[in-house]
Amino acid sequence: MSDTQRVPVRRLGPGGTTTSLFGLGSWNTWDRMEFGDAVALIRAALDAGVTLFDVAHYNMGPHAEQARTDLIFGRAVREAGADRDDWQLCGKLWLWEYPRTGFREQLEVSFERVGVERAETVVVGDYMERPDIRRIVTDVAEQIAAGRFASWGVNNWIAEDVDLALRFAAEEGLTPPSFAQLKYSIARRSMAEGGFYGRHFASGALVLQASDIFEGGILAGRKFPERKIGADPGGIRDAIREAADAVARVAADFGATPGQVAIVFCLEHPAVANVLFGVSRMAQLEDNLGALRLWRERGPQVRAALADLWLDREVSADGVWTP
Repeated sequence: MSDTQRVPVRRLGPGGTTTSLFGLGSWNTWDRMEFGDAVALIRAALDAGVTLFDVAHYNMGPHAEQARTDLIFGRAVREAGADRDDWQLCGKLWLWEYPRTGFREQLEVSFERVGVERAETVVVGDYMERPDIRRIVTDVAEQIAAGRFASWGVNNWIAEDVDLALRFAAEEGLTPPSFAQLKYSIARRSMAEGGFYGRHFASGALVLQASDIFEGGILAGRKFPERKIGADPGGIRDAIREAADAVARVAADFGATPGQVAIVFCLEHPAVANVLFGVSRMAQLEDNLGALRLWRERGPQVRAALADLWLDREVSADGVWTP
């Protein structure tokens, strides 16, 4: 595969790991596949330059479940013949039962399930009740000092708490978050494009890791996904289903698929360093990889053609995301 066909790399924010522009998520993914298909998909992703895998133990909070997706991934990546240095793990630290269940305990369980000793980076998850941000930053720093990961990001945090984390880390000489993993798509844009996170993106303090870019598959053409999908802040999912037809029309105009234009839209955000998506079929991976060529050749035009489909313009305008 030529360099122009391979997935490029970017840094996940100041001090963050350098990783692939595309990353593969794990929620409701690896446990929906035949094991051999998972092995083949991971091998194909690695061969294309996709090296970041967002893998978590989904055992806490509103999405708590007895999923085996992390166990399956760990087996599959080894079966794919990948050395540990060939791929990068983006782990999760949950706040639902924190600090009763501390970060060290969470990581030990998660790493054992995947079969690793460390992660390259982690995302500290969202929350319902406001946590002690100073304690989080301090506890994260302890895990960094212990060598369990080197950098971290936040997932759908209230903007005020991100401000505090950055400020406290600077005051105490601790490692600040370097990226924000936010729900971001053609239709759901207020957190990523609003002024609260936007000023940190503009200053370079944070970069954006775009997640849920297909809105559970709706923007990729599957209006009524059968699998469990993410939260719907603002209650705009029905409107997104209606907007999916317009996305499909734009995609057809560019000779592309809805999934490809959804990816290109995100890649055109100047703060995006990494785009996460889940795939459970080889055809989906190949289709998503095909977005790279469209982005390189016609990225700004695609973005402009989809610009009006901003459905949560007034939702979370104050930088507050409600799960």
